[in-house]
Amino acid sequence: MKWVGALLLVIATTWIGFEIASHLNNRPKQIRQLKSALQTMEAEIVYSHAPLIDAFWHVANQSPEPIAGFFQMLHQQLKQGASDLNIAWAKALGNLMNNSALSYDEKEVLNQFGQTLGQHDISQQKKYIQLALTHLDRILEDAVDDQHRYSKMVKSLGFLAGLFIVLLLI
Repeated sequence: MKWVGALLLVIATTWIGFEIASHLNNRPKQIRQLKSALQTMEAEIVYSHAPLIDAFWHVANQSPEPIAGFFQMLHQQLKQGASDLNIAWAKALGNLMNNSALSYDEKEVLNQFGQTLGQHDISQQKKYIQLALTHLDRILEDAVDDQHRYSKMVKSLGFLAGLFIVLLLI
């Protein structure tokens, strides 16, 4: 019975390590998806002269989850008559952070960008989108570096932590 418990403990800690590594691996992918979505939004606003509600709808249809859910939520809130874009943006951003591997840095960039959205003319809005993309480029480099540096280590640590606990208990 001891060995079954020890085996289950090692499996559980190894699984935790793999989950953390998965989070580290998903973050750069989701940052790239976010950048692509912002570029699509830029095209919708600058070249198509689409209103924000339509731009959100187009971006949601062209993006994978969880980014698509973020823009769908924005579209729905504006469609239902949300009076303040900042409040709708903050609510959708909170939902995105709960359903993605994105971190505090991405949240701050998106939060700052959301406060400028819809408040300027098209040329200024394009500049704010480019600024957000520049910040996301820097964050993406850090995320890829963290992925390479820590992903394999976290997997090994999960297994080794379980093994260490089992050895302490035996």
